[in-house]
Amino acid sequence: MEKCREALPYHRSGSGITRALDAWPKIDFTDDRDGCLFTATVHRKPFGELTLVVKPPETSGKILDILKQEEHLTIPELARLIGVTERSIERNIRKLQEQGLLRRIGPAKGGHWEVIE
Repeated sequence: MEKCREALPYHRSGSGITRALDAWPKIDFTDDRDGCLFTATVHRKPFGELTLVVKPPETSGKILDILKQEEHLTIPELARLIGVTERSIERNIRKLQEQGLLRRIGPAKGGHWEVIE
């Protein structure tokens, strides 16, 4: 156990369960010291109460948001605005096109981007 404390970023030995119980009250914890085990039951909301949130990855979402406002931007301009490499922009644009969320209208020079909603 001492080696684990040295190798891993523990707050203190066994503190993870305590912190989880404090942070999420919908956990039931049963400590069976005689059987040398514990059980943690995490309660979730019923399926009907869950809200599914689907959003594009961060860079893809930024690309779409920016191109909705300014459709004539180039890949280098997008890279500079978002703060990523041109290669990252190219990769994300290709994925957005494959997903049917973005389309190029006209030629590479002089054309523009169309965000498909």
